[in-house]
Amino acid sequence: MAGLVSKLIGFIYRIPMANIMGNTGNGLYSVAFGIYNIALTLSSYSMPLAVSKLMSARLAKGEVKNAKRLFHDALLFAFISGLCAALVLWFGAGAFAGLYKKAGLEQPLRVLAPTVFVVALLGTCRGYFQGQRNMVPTAVSQVIEQIVNAVVSVAASSYFVQLALRRGEEKGPYGAMGGTMGTLAGALTALILFLLLFAILRSWKRPMYLQPKEDDRVLEEHRILMKAIVLTILPVIISQSIYQLGYTLDDLLFGNLMAAKGAEESAVTDLQGVFNTQYNQMINLPAAIATAMASATLPSIVASFTRKEYPQVKKKIDTVLKVNMLVAIPSAVGLAVLAEPIMGVLFPRLDEYMDEAVWLLRSGSAAVVFYALSTLSTSILQGCDNMRLPVIHSGISLFFHVLLVAGLVYFTDLGVYGLVIGNVTFPLLVCILNCRSVHRILSYRFRIMDSFIKPLMAAGVMGIVCLSVYQFLKPHFGMTGSFLVALIWALLIYVVMLSALRTLSREELASLPIIGRRYRKK
Repeated sequence: MAGLVSKLIGFIYRIPMANIMGNTGNGLYSVAFGIYNIALTLSSYSMPLAVSKLMSARLAKGEVKNAKRLFHDALLFAFISGLCAALVLWFGAGAFAGLYKKAGLEQPLRVLAPTVFVVALLGTCRGYFQGQRNMVPTAVSQVIEQIVNAVVSVAASSYFVQLALRRGEEKGPYGAMGGTMGTLAGALTALILFLLLFAILRSWKRPMYLQPKEDDRVLEEHRILMKAIVLTILPVIISQSIYQLGYTLDDLLFGNLMAAKGAEESAVTDLQGVFNTQYNQMINLPAAIATAMASATLPSIVASFTRKEYPQVKKKIDTVLKVNMLVAIPSAVGLAVLAEPIMGVLFPRLDEYMDEAVWLLRSGSAAVVFYALSTLSTSILQGCDNMRLPVIHSGISLFFHVLLVAGLVYFTDLGVYGLVIGNVTFPLLVCILNCRSVHRILSYRFRIMDSFIKPLMAAGVMGIVCLSVYQFLKPHFGMTGSFLVALIWALLIYVVMLSALRTLSREELASLPIIGRRYRKK
């Protein structure tokens, strides 16, 4: 829920910020974040997952002191790796601007450099509590981080854009620099919250671990623990780097190949801004639920797998997969059928790029489902000690992705639509390969009807009804009013269809947070 709230806040503040910065500023902002995400992935993105996985495995065996020593070693690793990545971004900002052929790119990159270091330490602190199946500190810090991020990003981007206009300079680099300041402020606030939390727990002398007993018979050496951290982090780093590399390679390929075809740099940057900001922002919002669920489910799957409780592992996979598809599938359908009002209401300043944004969302909405499934299946494989397979699968997908996107952009007139095709096929191939491995390794049988067909049937009816309502009301109430009414109808119809198809059992409803309480009481 906190992951969803954080994404909603991020989605909301990006709308005014995108309108303030303009298409060129959005293009620079998105390219800078693509490079930043690679640096983040290489240095610290995997820390919450790695720390939570290693700690949960030790705590499941009662090895509390080993878990504590592991956390201290992970902090040291995060400090060194985060500092190295920050230095590369700071001193290499100018080189990146030349490589990507983006004047002004160095300004937002230098703001993001210290952010990498802060997030490295922050991720380790979050993994500490997630390894104990305590998601509350992560949840609270995520929401507060995003609120600070939103306020500072909008205020700073507005201030620097006005400053650029007063100086008579291009507003794009200044706006992108202001937007990235919010990311740094939010991460720093969240880290301070964790430091205060540790100080409070220490002053209260409260145990920080779920297990009351310690197994001191086998105390792991720091060398062994550091090796475990590196061996766990490396596959995750490589796997996530491939994902992030796909995004930034798209920017690199599109910019250079379109330039080779004679396209104007400003037009190419504007199209990249539309693709990375308007299109990807809408796709990433529902896909973030899968990421949050994967993070929350991983420690539980690790604990069951460590104790060799394989039926429990399969049951947990069933529930989290179904709930993910219940969100991802209707989201994809809704984005496709309501693409026009979504872009018109949320991004009214797109002007000449409005039609492109609408058709990008319509043609690429299926990526929501494939990203959700690929993220979840990757987490399942990692939780069952198969760290290398997601790396191999992502590498295979990236290889075909680069060939496909380069061919479509250079040899056809598809332009930015070539990026959308690649954005759909990349996670599709990953989830096919991942799901095959889950089936083979765990002897797991996917419940196709319950997890995929029923949600698709319910979402199909929902899509037909909400599109009909929107088209009928648009001449009378305008785009915004008819869009809001159509959303309400979509929600009602989808819930009714899920109930009619009996998609969720009572046991599955009882396992859900918050709403499951009433079913557990019964």
